[in-house]
Amino acid sequence: MTMHLSTGGLITANVPPIVSIDGRQYIVYWGTVSFEIPADRPCHVSVHVHGQAVSRAASLLLPPGPSTTRTYTTGGMIGLATLSE
Repeated sequence: MTMHLSTGGLITANVPPIVSIDGRQYIVYWGTVSFEIPADRPCHVSVHVHGQAVSRAASLLLPPGPSTTRTYTTGGMIGLATLSE
């Protein structure tokens, strides 16, 4: 799985995102990162950023299948986040 991680706000630009795959957390960097995930079963993926007061989180359940690409984007200062194709 390839993930494109981008931030829309200045507050979160200095804080690294945390990607969780089936409960295991990875502190990563903004930009494009790749992960090996199981192709034979569903996989829970979530991304969050800890700010001063707000945690911007988004998650999804990936169905089994071939390699995929997802995009995580924060919504700036209002605390929104999306995880999409």
